[in-house]
Amino acid sequence: MFQFLGMLAAIALTAFCWGVYGPVLHFGREEMHSNLRPFMCVGLAYFVIAVIVPLVLLSRGERGGWTGKGVLWSLLAGTAGALGALGVILALGFGGKPIYVMPLVFGGAPVVNTLLTAFMNRSFNQLKAPFLAGLILVITGAVTVLVFKPQPQAHAQPAAATVAVSAAAAADDPAVEAAPIDTVKAEASKPATVEKKAERFLEVLLSIAIAMFSWGAYGPVLHRGQAAMGGSRLRPLICIGAAYFLIAVLVPLGLLVPMGDTGNWDVSGTLWSLGAGSLGALGALGTILAFACGGKPFTVMPVVFGCAPVINTLTTLALAHTPTTAISPWFLAGLLVVAVGAATVLIFGPRGHAPAAAK
Repeated sequence: MFQFLGMLAAIALTAFCWGVYGPVLHFGREEMHSNLRPFMCVGLAYFVIAVIVPLVLLSRGERGGWTGKGVLWSLLAGTAGALGALGVILALGFGGKPIYVMPLVFGGAPVVNTLLTAFMNRSFNQLKAPFLAGLILVITGAVTVLVFKPQPQAHAQPAAATVAVSAAAAADDPAVEAAPIDTVKAEASKPATVEKKAERFLEVLLSIAIAMFSWGAYGPVLHRGQAAMGGSRLRPLICIGAAYFLIAVLVPLGLLVPMGDTGNWDVSGTLWSLGAGSLGALGALGTILAFACGGKPFTVMPVVFGCAPVINTLTTLALAHTPTTAISPWFLAGLLVVAVGAATVLIFGPRGHAPAAAK
């Protein structure tokens, strides 16, 4: 019973951290006007939390041991995590918004996770109808959240201000004919239209696909690495941090000048990005703890990916100060469907193969 409660607590930790990850990272990217710099901050946070701290704790001893197979699988898991983070940053850089980018990533990742786990374990026969129905609910809810996402209201005030300025000018100078209200409003709405067109939708979808497939593969690969290290908690985390440091720090550092990065090391943006990296690393630790408490990728990852978009959306709405009038009932229904799908996956998830009877 306590082991099951521990698994639920670890899943909740991961879902919360990864749910807040997207909005926090979005703030860092906006402040630094760069894709590479926030990515490097994420890698640095992973290096501190997932390499330095575990190395200190490992000196006190822990079960399990270093194995070549375990290191390889754990490094692959870290690589998948880093590529997923890069996909999210690119999606935001191409004009995507966290309020729908993250639900799409978290909606498709459970499918990748389930199919890859079934392929690796040769256990497609365990994918029963209720479990598959739960996955469909998660995906349906995520798509509903995308379609009925709250729309920004930031351009209403500039339009009103333009109308007021036009009216004031006409009052001061009778020779100046005030423009019709409808015309002024139409002109004021043009910047909003241009901004929407600036979103490179195809690139956003491609970046989302990279994050979706990378994070979908993360759980099964990490579970294989942890199992190969005798159930160790710290050793796989160290490998993840090492992979992040290579892919998210050293490689971008060498690409800043060749790619002509025009961003800046803004203090606020750096702190936001470091915070996002810290959340990502703590989420990785939560995943490892859930596996250590008996969880399996079939069950742990779909529940994480089911709850994370709900947390992501609520966090985005809170940080953006979105008015409640902008929230559609269908949007809330999509969040509820995601939660129901996650619970269904947890209840009807495959339990693994039964142990063979002793002869």
